[in-house]
Amino acid sequence: MQLSLQGVVPIPLRERVNSYRSGIWNNPVSLNKGEYIFIQAPSGTGKTTLIHILYGLRRDYEGEVKWADRSLKVTDKESLSDLRTNAISVIFQDMRLFPELTAWENIDIKRRLTNTVTEETIAAWFDRLGLKDKKNSLGSTLSYGEQQRVAIIRALLQPFEWLLMDEPFSHLDNANTDKAIALIGEVVTTRKAGMILADLDDNNYFAYTQKILL
Repeated sequence: MQLSLQGVVPIPLRERVNSYRSGIWNNPVSLNKGEYIFIQAPSGTGKTTLIHILYGLRRDYEGEVKWADRSLKVTDKESLSDLRTNAISVIFQDMRLFPELTAWENIDIKRRLTNTVTEETIAAWFDRLGLKDKKNSLGSTLSYGEQQRVAIIRALLQPFEWLLMDEPFSHLDNANTDKAIALIGEVVTTRKAGMILADLDDNNYFAYTQKILL
């Protein structure tokens, strides 16, 4: 599934965006399934805004964003839900876990909805990311790093053609970052999917096919 942007400019950031040359904003951009895209986004250039636009959470922008033949601005709620369930997954910067549910319950909600990954596989992922002893801990009691690892597992257990990531390792130390990179890489490769990772600083976490300055 191709992602295309044509002249996209976030309205709240219009003045700032028009003051510098961006590789995304106000440009024609086409990205193909299977590509690994890194978007370097200095503070204030709209990194999280871009991820939210691509996921269909924001429509306060000029221009057009299309997933295949679907323009997000005119996509109805049912079609958008289908897109998010079957084609696009996301790791939000703010994790968005349910604080009143346990780590496992946060994951199991999506597992039951998508029925894509077995409980045994998810348990193995918990173990790989050092969360084996945190399954029954409430989301509100988890550290930021633990929440981030739960959010990563949640994003990987559904079907997707594209994985969107907004600073996915910002709360992890080097060892846990390496574990998360390995797991994400395996799942994305198995799905023959593409990824878009947005972060403040340059990195070589994955074998990116493109690096773009936001």
